[in-house]
Amino acid sequence: MQNNHIRNTCIKPVIAYFCSMETQRQQKIGRLLQRDLSEIIQMEMKAVVAGAMVTVTKVTISPDLSLAKVHLSVFASKDKKSLVEKIGQHTREIRGHLGKRVRHQLRIIPDLAFYLDDSLDYIDRIEDLLHE
Repeated sequence: MQNNHIRNTCIKPVIAYFCSMETQRQQKIGRLLQRDLSEIIQMEMKAVVAGAMVTVTKVTISPDLSLAKVHLSVFASKDKKSLVEKIGQHTREIRGHLGKRVRHQLRIIPDLAFYLDDSLDYIDRIEDLLHE
């Protein structure tokens, strides 16, 4: 007989692997990093974002807590991808600010990888198509 157990599907990128189901600790750390990263980007990185409104929509943490995927939503900017790349170039500085904020909660500050979250653009496009 075969065992038909429900399994977590894991995606294995270059640095770390991510499972579809996060533990409660991963979720708590994700929420903590989401709050702190949004404040850091809005307050400390004003010169980098140059007037655009950047929102941290989701932070996903690897099971070993070594890598954080940060999904950013960008408004009031014509070239969103280049802005996310520009923020990615300042990862070391952002990680330093993050380390100062969460040094009492986390032993190791995870590496940060920034991604463009275009789900809101996708929703707007669907609504426009439905109205036509």
